[in-house]
Amino acid sequence: MENKQDFTQGSIFGKMIRFMLPILGALVLQAMYGAVDLLIVGRFGTHAGISAVSTGSSILNLVTFVMSALAMGVTILIGRYLGARQNEKIGKLIGNAIAFFFVLAVVLSVVLVVFARPIAVLMKAPEEAVDLTVQYLRICGVGLVFVVFYNLLSCIFRGLGNSRLPLIFVAIACGVNIILDLILIAGLGLNVAGAAAATIAAQGISVILSVFVIRRENLPFVFSVKDIRFGKEIASFVRFGAPLALQELLTNLTFLALCAFINNLGLDASNGYGIAQKIQSFVMLIPASIMQCMASFVAQNVGAGKFDRARKGMFYGMSVGAGIGVFIAAAAFFKGDVLASFFSGNGADIARAFEFLRGFAPEAIITSILFSFMGYFNGHGRSLFVMLQGLAQSFLVRLPMSYIMSIQPEASLTHIGLAAPTATMFGILLCVIYDCRMHRKENQ
Repeated sequence: MENKQDFTQGSIFGKMIRFMLPILGALVLQAMYGAVDLLIVGRFGTHAGISAVSTGSSILNLVTFVMSALAMGVTILIGRYLGARQNEKIGKLIGNAIAFFFVLAVVLSVVLVVFARPIAVLMKAPEEAVDLTVQYLRICGVGLVFVVFYNLLSCIFRGLGNSRLPLIFVAIACGVNIILDLILIAGLGLNVAGAAAATIAAQGISVILSVFVIRRENLPFVFSVKDIRFGKEIASFVRFGAPLALQELLTNLTFLALCAFINNLGLDASNGYGIAQKIQSFVMLIPASIMQCMASFVAQNVGAGKFDRARKGMFYGMSVGAGIGVFIAAAAFFKGDVLASFFSGNGADIARAFEFLRGFAPEAIITSILFSFMGYFNGHGRSLFVMLQGLAQSFLVRLPMSYIMSIQPEASLTHIGLAAPTATMFGILLCVIYDCRMHRKENQ
């Protein structure tokens, strides 16, 4: 293993930053990835196509996020094995993961293809966009295996301490997607079908190129085709990843409910919240990259028995994230209307988006603290607690508070937006209590 990928020695801050920046770059490209399809369909496709791509991609994103959370178990185990210098176990782990995720991808593909229409109806797709939404889901369903393996490969390399290759993978996918969108939608007029085909083809090309890149890498373990089978390593990484996947699933369902609450307030509120959501996705990039970095960093140090170094890493993550978050929060609170104007020229839409962002703004600071805790606990293999605290803050605070604020006379989006930072503070409180207990046990 290269020294730069060994988190158990050397500068904590330097190694974390070098590892985190490519992760951040990959997340930025992923955030842009979804916007490109919608942008090109909106410019060269049909009006109903915009709704179809928006609805279909939200379903595809839900599947992707859940699979990525499940694959985080592989990331954690690889880090553990590297830290404990048990590299001989990594090949079997990856082989078992390939077999498991391939079968899971096939099952999910069948579900998307067969139940595409009921899913579109359940998502309240507009009548004129239902058929196009079904078309998008079925094309993506056929190629879902590429989406799943793209994310699995990224999780494997982050576990190895290599965040550079996942950045290259997503850059390839993003570039191919843009080119194919222009050819299939703008050039051939394939509308939604072109967007779906471009998405899957881009992921497929990225996976194939990734395999060639991997074969040229000097890997710190031995892997053979014989390792691709159902073995005991599956139970190990599922034990870590399943709680995270369940949390991702249920948390995203609460966001869908929040969207429904705001939709009841009228078109301006709905449009404003939609714009604010796009801005939110970029606000959350720093905390998300810190959490992914933290899981790999902590897993290696826990495997090496360096618990104090792992804990210091957590506090570095909190400091860096919260420090950057202050500037992001200020931009959202004082200049949210300027940010919203990039997405719409409608004054009412901009005003309602700004209204929501003023309540949401503190989230840019405190989420980095919460996500540092979550990455730290994930690295320790305490993913069950991460799931429980995530569900507690979602169902006990954010969802009820959002609903109560939405049914008030002349409901304010600022008050609804405050539900997110309030829930995060509750999650931080739970994490502090759990961390104190865990730290005492480590020092006994």
